[in-house]
Parts: sequence; C-alpha cells; structure tokens
Amino acid sequence: MSDSKYEVIIYWSKDDGAFIADVPELPGCMADGATRAQAIRNVEIVTRQWIEAAQELGRSIPKPKGRLLYA
Repeated sequence: MSDSKYEVIIYWSKDDGAFIADVPELPGCMADGATRAQAIRNVEIVTRQWIEAAQELGRSIPKPKGRLLYA
C-alpha cells in the first residue's frame, strides 16, 4: 500500500467499463482498473508519477488535506 495521504474517490464508470480512482487534490490525477483493488494500485503509481512530474517542472504540490468536505 502506498504511503500517500491524498484522498482517493473510487466509482464505477459504465462508459469505461471500469472502476475509476480519482485524486481530487491533484488535478487530472486518476487511474482505472477492472476491480477496485486494481484501480487503487494503479492510482498509487499515477500519484507518485504526478508528484515526480510536478517536482521536475518546479510546480507546487498541494499538501494532502485528508477527507474533503465537498466529496
């Protein structure tokens, strides 16, 4: 399991025929999977890549807020 503290929202997408794992605090950071567990594994990889890319580009990285109030 990842040590990421970002909230992940998981939902079923009928259009994609897959579970979608979205990290709302990191714009555009999401992944899919055939199962919930696969979507979570995939989004952990994508989250690390998102943070690495932001660091390389010198962009700010939001601090994890934990549970979001609007989700």
